[in-house]
Amino acid sequence: MATTEENASPEVDERTVRKAVGAAAMGNLVEWFDYGIYSYVAIYIATSFFPGGDSGSNVALTFALFAVAYLVRPLGGTILGPLGDRIGRKRVLALTIVVMSAASFAIGLLPTFGMVGWLAPILLVLARLVQGFATGGEYGGAAAFIAEYAPDKRRGFYCSFLEFGTTGGFVLAAGLVMILELGLSPDAMATWGWRIPFLIAGPLGLVGLYLRSKLEDTPAFRELEEQQQVSDSPLKDTLVHHWRPVLVCMGLVLFYNVAVYTILFYMPTYLQTTLGLEATPALLYILGMMLMIMFVIIPVGALSDRIGRKPLIVTACVGFILLGYPAFMLLALGTVLGTVAGLAILGLLLVLLLGTMSATLPALFNTDVRYGGFSIGYNLSTSIFGGTAPFILETLVISTGNNAMPGIYIVVASVISLAAVIAVTESARKPLPGAAAAAALTPRLA
Repeated sequence: MATTEENASPEVDERTVRKAVGAAAMGNLVEWFDYGIYSYVAIYIATSFFPGGDSGSNVALTFALFAVAYLVRPLGGTILGPLGDRIGRKRVLALTIVVMSAASFAIGLLPTFGMVGWLAPILLVLARLVQGFATGGEYGGAAAFIAEYAPDKRRGFYCSFLEFGTTGGFVLAAGLVMILELGLSPDAMATWGWRIPFLIAGPLGLVGLYLRSKLEDTPAFRELEEQQQVSDSPLKDTLVHHWRPVLVCMGLVLFYNVAVYTILFYMPTYLQTTLGLEATPALLYILGMMLMIMFVIIPVGALSDRIGRKPLIVTACVGFILLGYPAFMLLALGTVLGTVAGLAILGLLLVLLLGTMSATLPALFNTDVRYGGFSIGYNLSTSIFGGTAPFILETLVISTGNNAMPGIYIVVASVISLAAVIAVTESARKPLPGAAAAAALTPRLA
């Protein structure tokens, strides 16, 4: 099985690239809108799906169910990723967005504990498992999709739109929940208002499916098909011949996802349950941080095309090691200034990763195993270290009484990932492995 293709491929016009980027980013927006909702209404889910008792324990249980979805993400990545290397990125991405949105829609219709007892959390677990399986094939495929369409010299710029969609999903989820909390009474919000964002996920998924259905598959994959070089066994090829980049991917994703899930997923609950803020002010702080991230993420992606991805990733890693704990100490002060300063530090360090990782990780793999290799490495690491982060952090804060424990967790994750950060090869302004010309564009784009 050949792993390199040196023949020139057809040029791709700028309009097509932008459509491809928009379709992939929209799907990612829907995915993280779905996941963000769960975090922002975690307190309401805790009261709806578990019996009365200690609210802190119920929130911890809610985050344990959040982590449950990540148990099947590696399975989804192992099945859907290699499938995307066999039948194409477009078909699998269409499947993931439909399944993900349908599962979120179903959560909005689930009965509560008061209605059906323990069947309620069981149904919630099943819906979360379906979400996790679908998500296992989403991010790796979307990143590969954009990377394979983007020109070599502007891959960082275009791939950063994927994380722009990610942050947009969080902003949309947080904004919608905040509007509902302002417009509804606490009882109405706790009874039925929290369901509305989940129900909206259904139509959003259909919009993403429509956008994705209008595109051809990537030039790199079509080139593989034309040259009859599509792997018959991409999973085997990945595990036998490409296990080293899988390990590097896992190392990079470790601290990246601990940072993402701590700062974007766990933070709303941390501000409310640990620091005692009201729901609306807590969401306003998070919205402010995420809008700041959205404002600078595209320039960060473009910057990575000029100075390289590695300097930005190293800066973020070292920054979390040095500033992760002090940032949470600032948050633990409980003052407006401390909260703003702590979130600003964490947000600026995080955006260095958000603006670069979606261009860095696809470049670790050859075209014929890119979707599968990315999905396997990414989801294994995410399952172990990312999805478990909110539950672990809530447990650590409760058991130790130290409100700055999340900062220690980020520092430890960053130290562990430092070897992978140092080992990663610079990919800026270079062809993707195994597809030197697959993303060639017109001269005005290159």
